[in-house]
Amino acid sequence: MANPFYISTAIHYPNGRPHIGHAYEMIAADAIARFQRQHGRDVFFQTGTDEHGLKMVQTARARGMEARQLADEMSSYFRDMADILDISYDRFIRTSEPQHYAASQAIWKAMADAGDLYLDRYEGWYSVRDEAFYEEKELSEGEGGPKLSPQGTPVEWTAEETWFFRLSKYQQPLLDFYAANPDFIRPESRRNEILRFVEGGLVDLSVSRTSFDWGVPVPDSPDHVMYVWVDALTNYITGAGYPHDPERFAKFWPADIHLIGKDIVRFHAVYWPAFLMSANLPLPKQVFGHGFLLNRGEKMSKSVGNVVDPMQLAELYGVDALRYFLLRDVSFGNDGTFSDEAIVTRANADLSNSFGNLAQRTLAFIAKNCEGQVEEGRADEPDAVLLTEVDTACAAFNAAFEDLALSQALEAWMVGVFACNQYIDAQAPWTLRKTDPDRMRAVLRTLIRAIRHLATTIQPVIPGSAAKLLAQLPSRDDDAFRIAPPTPIFPRLEIQQTEGA
Repeated sequence: MANPFYISTAIHYPNGRPHIGHAYEMIAADAIARFQRQHGRDVFFQTGTDEHGLKMVQTARARGMEARQLADEMSSYFRDMADILDISYDRFIRTSEPQHYAASQAIWKAMADAGDLYLDRYEGWYSVRDEAFYEEKELSEGEGGPKLSPQGTPVEWTAEETWFFRLSKYQQPLLDFYAANPDFIRPESRRNEILRFVEGGLVDLSVSRTSFDWGVPVPDSPDHVMYVWVDALTNYITGAGYPHDPERFAKFWPADIHLIGKDIVRFHAVYWPAFLMSANLPLPKQVFGHGFLLNRGEKMSKSVGNVVDPMQLAELYGVDALRYFLLRDVSFGNDGTFSDEAIVTRANADLSNSFGNLAQRTLAFIAKNCEGQVEEGRADEPDAVLLTEVDTACAAFNAAFEDLALSQALEAWMVGVFACNQYIDAQAPWTLRKTDPDRMRAVLRTLIRAIRHLATTIQPVIPGSAAKLLAQLPSRDDDAFRIAPPTPIFPRLEIQQTEGA
């Protein structure tokens, strides 16, 4: 299979259990990966966990355990979530793997060989929660006086010996790269933020720590471990084969899409390409910063008590109903809001009442009234019109999905579903059964073709449900198929109350 395609999620920080934001990112990346596979691409899809850094050390200490024990436990929750949500990842990477240590040290040596690393003393503001350093001009005053990062997290003054990366050297090369590659950062709002940040001037970046030892050791500096973002970002090339599998690396790198949350775009669109430029490695083709998921319009936090467990939502409403809602109701790239009511309303309206009901009544009618078989009948103009409408809707879905306009893609797909429902009501095969059986057969075969096309098209979004429906349909147009009494695929949902909702 030719034409490789590499998509990654951000690797998730496992100092706590996964939340709905992690699930959203995984689901979106999975749908894109499945879509590209469906269209003949040789896809490599990577997700995983980012396990080093001071936060992990502090969380482990508070629980009376070693950082590696905490990483092993917490990473398993993220892998379990991926499996429950039907995430078709090809590699679940952990930054505590020996192979990743080797890759991180290899890129470090390449940056050192370029003359871009030097030892000095760091004094400045550091956010443990963000694992990020901030300049004074970026900070704000919190209530009661503590300084806060741009993300609203507390910062503390840090002073220690550290290796620095010559980020300032790459200000103009980055601006030149952005100009030459306008789609490198998407959506446009994120691109504009990064342009303003880089144009405002870049300062050299502290890239090692000596205050803890849970991390990748810096080559030839035994007291230093790599700053978590050097280590974390390197995961993308570790999985692609750097430096242990040059043939694989040449095949899959550069990545087509790094899919990440909008709060970490700077690390992926400034630091990461600068590291790669320094190491003389190709840059990824695109960084897409999606928005946040809000619980009934409010940002989720443990202190407020509105953090929702995605596994609970999947258990209550079904994996595919949750997947469909998140990709249909959240405009990709913008913030979105969710609630139990919204999930149920959308799933019932689109999947149960519209598409599911269309498939169920068509297949049930054939099983009951035609002994499961339908021969060719007398075609008429409305048949060709419907199939053209469905083809157009599915083509619009494909075009929008290719452009990462996921919500618009599903909106286009629903146009095809609505066309089928209008068609079946207008043609009324239950009436034709008595008045014109030959015409009835043509109507039913037209519906089978349309439903099959719609189910195939939507499969990247609702893979389990679409597969079950396709298994009840003939795989091609001939006279040999037999349809058994169908099993409903999309039961109507009832509103439940989830914890934190």
